[in-house]
Amino acid sequence: MDPRPLLTLTTDFGDKDPFAGIMKGVILSINPSVQIIDITHNIGPQNVLEAAFTLEMGYNSFPHKTVHVVVVDPDVGSDRRPLLVVTDYHYYIGPDNGIFSRIYSMTETLAVYHVTAEHYFSSQRSSTFHGRDVFAPAAAWFSKGVDAAKFGDLISDYVTLQLPVPAITTENSAAGEILYVDRFGNLMTNISIQNIKDLMNSTGKKGLRVEMKGMDAPLKKFYSSGEEKKLFCLINSFGYLELFVNKGNASGTFSVTVGEKVSVTCG
Repeated sequence: MDPRPLLTLTTDFGDKDPFAGIMKGVILSINPSVQIIDITHNIGPQNVLEAAFTLEMGYNSFPHKTVHVVVVDPDVGSDRRPLLVVTDYHYYIGPDNGIFSRIYSMTETLAVYHVTAEHYFSSQRSSTFHGRDVFAPAAAWFSKGVDAAKFGDLISDYVTLQLPVPAITTENSAAGEILYVDRFGNLMTNISIQNIKDLMNSTGKKGLRVEMKGMDAPLKKFYSSGEEKKLFCLINSFGYLELFVNKGNASGTFSVTVGEKVSVTCG
C-alpha cells in the first residue's frame, strides 16, 4: 500500500492544555515521517455537530489519502466505538458519535471499521484521554500503511446525527438556521447556494429576501460592499449563505447564536 504521510487533527482541546501536543508526540513516536497539520483545536467543548460541520468545510482542501483524526469525544471511556472510516478519497479516525455524519452523506464509496485491534493502541490506556491512547496511535499506524481491515470489523450501524436541513415553508420560501459562528462573528447558515438556485428555479423568480429576527439582510458579493454596522448576507467560500456585519460582529451585535432561524424568500 502506498504511504499516507499527511495527517490532520481536529479537536476541542483548545490551546491552553498540552493535549493536542501530546497527541502529536504519540503520532511522531510511531511514524516520524508523517506530516501533521492542525485544522483546529478550538471546536466548542463536546460540540460534535460543530466538529462535523468544520470537518465538512476543511477536508477537501487536502490531498488524496490524507488521514483526518477528529477527537470531540464527550463519551470518552464509555462503550462508544472508535472508528476508522475509509472513503473514495480520504480516511477518518475518531469516535462513533456522529462526528462523521457529513462525510457519510458526501462520499460514493464508504467502509466503516470498528477499531478493536488493541495492539494499535497505547499499551496503557486511560479512561479519559483516548485522543492520546487510542486515536493517535491507531492513526499513526494506519499512516504507516497498515491495511484498514487489520484494525477491526466492518460495521453498518455507525451513529449518524440528524443534521438540520432547510425546509420549504411556502411555494417561494425556505427556512434554515445558523449552524456555525466563526471568530469574526459571521453567521453561517445551512442554506446552500444550490438550495437557493433550486428555489429560484421552482418559482421562476430571481429576487432574494433574507430575514433573521425580523431584520432584512440584503445580499452582497463580498464583506466590504455592505455598510458598516448593518446586517447583510452573501454566499461564502464554502457555498453557504452567511450573514455578516462589515467590520463588525453579527453574532455579538444582534445576539445571535447557533440555531437561530433564517428565512429565504424568492420574489
